[in-house]
Amino acid sequence: MKRNMKQWVADVIRQKEVMAVPVMTHPGIEQNKHTVREAVSDGRVHAEAVVWLTQHYPCAAACTIMDLTTEAEAFGAEIAFSDIAVPAVSSRLLPDAESIYRLQVPALSAGRIPAYLKANLLAARAINDRPLFAGCIGPFSLAGRLYDMSEIMVLIYENPDAAHTLLQKCTDFIMKYCMALKLTGANGVVMAEPAAGLMSNDDCKTFSSQYVKRIVEAVQDDNFIVVLHNCGNTGHCTEAMVATGAAAYHFGNKCRMEEVIREVPPTALAMGNIDPVSVFKDGIPSQMRTAVIDLLEKTKGYPNFVLSSGCDTPPHTPLHNIDAFFKALAEYNQQ
Repeated sequence: MKRNMKQWVADVIRQKEVMAVPVMTHPGIEQNKHTVREAVSDGRVHAEAVVWLTQHYPCAAACTIMDLTTEAEAFGAEIAFSDIAVPAVSSRLLPDAESIYRLQVPALSAGRIPAYLKANLLAARAINDRPLFAGCIGPFSLAGRLYDMSEIMVLIYENPDAAHTLLQKCTDFIMKYCMALKLTGANGVVMAEPAAGLMSNDDCKTFSSQYVKRIVEAVQDDNFIVVLHNCGNTGHCTEAMVATGAAAYHFGNKCRMEEVIREVPPTALAMGNIDPVSVFKDGIPSQMRTAVIDLLEKTKGYPNFVLSSGCDTPPHTPLHNIDAFFKALAEYNQQ
C-alpha cells in the first residue's frame, strides 16, 4: 500500500507515545506451523507469518525476515538450510582477488529472490493499517559473505581496488533488488549491514557508508525509506551510519542506546535495542519488563526513539516474552 513515509516518520516523532517496531518474523512462522526452511523458500508461507504478527501485535510497522543469505545465494554462494535455524553461507564463493573481477551481477530471477519478492507482494496486499518493511543485506556484509569475512578485512588494506570492485558489484545488485522490493508495495527496507561494525568509523565510511548512501539516494523518497541496521556497531561508527542519509537507524544491543541516539539527527528515527537472545528468546517476562522500562527511561528525552529488538528475534522466541515487551511499553505510555 502506497503511503507517505516521510509523513509517517514525522508522525512517529511528533506523537507523545513511544512506538515499537521489533524485527520479528519467526514467531509468526512457528504459530502458522511452518519451519524456517519453508518460510525462507516459499513466499506465501513467509507472507502469512508477517500477516499473523500484524494481527496479534501492535507493531508500528511490519517486517519481513532478516535473511543475510538471500543476495549471496543469488550470486552463487552455497547456502546451508535448516528447519529450526536461519540459513547460513556454507562456503566461500570467491577464492581470491582475481575472481572478483570475473564475478557477474546476477539477475533478479536468481536463487530465492523471486520468493522474497513474492512474500513482500503478498504481505503488502494484505497489510493496510501500517507500513511494511522489506529486508536486504548491506554491501559490505554481502561482500564479506562472498569473499569470507576474515579475508575481506585483510583485502580492504592489501588490495583496496579489488575490495571496491566487489563492493560496487554488491551495491549494483542490492540497488536493483531494492527497486524491485519497492515495486511490490513495500514501504521501506531494513538494510542489515552488521559487518560494517567490524571496521573503524573512517573505514566504515569508505567501505560501507558511501555505498549504502548510493542505494539510499537511488531508492529513498516520499513513499519508501531505508532503515539502516548495524548490530556490529558498539557506538564507534554511528557517525558513519548517519552519513548514509537513511531515514532511520537500527541499533543492536552491543551499544548504549542513550549514547548513540545523540548522534542521530532529530528528524530521523533511532530504533533499538532490546537483546534478541538473552531477553527476547532466553529471558523471562519480568526481565523483559525491566529491560524495556529501563531503556524507555534512558531515551525519554528523544522523541525520535522507536522501541525495537536489537536484531531479528531468533526462532523459538516465546510469545510470553513478546507479550511482556508490548505490555511494558503500554504501561510506560500510560504514565
